[in-house]
Amino acid sequence: MLMRTDPFRELDRLTQQALGTAGTWSKPAAMPMDAYRAGDEFVVCFDLPGVAPDAIELDIERNVLTVKAERRPLPGGDNVEMQVSERPLGMFSRQLFLGDSLDTDRIAADYEAGVLTLRIPVAEKAKPRRIEISGDRSGRKEIQA
Repeated sequence: MLMRTDPFRELDRLTQQALGTAGTWSKPAAMPMDAYRAGDEFVVCFDLPGVAPDAIELDIERNVLTVKAERRPLPGGDNVEMQVSERPLGMFSRQLFLGDSLDTDRIAADYEAGVLTLRIPVAEKAKPRRIEISGDRSGRKEIQA
């Protein structure tokens, strides 16, 4: 269903988390995700807390799904003095290489409580099906008593 091709992505994510660095336009940070199959659909959930829905982009080209998001700084002013700043800001991005067994034309996206959930149906051609077997009865001999 889902093909992973970048073994260093998790290492980059852990390094950014440990150093407290955020993603930039040229090198976006990774976003955590879960992926699982539920019946006839493939579900992918991305953690994007504090990201406005209008700051999320979803693109698909061939079988490559790209999710981009930007966590913007809180509105400030002259009276604001930051005391603690631990939440990373900046760009986040993730690419998924989807298998041919998924119907990429019918992807549904939902964003609730800081979690972007994508539901991708399994393609009809990839669903299990029973194949009828026809037998040639002409080769059988009937025994008469």
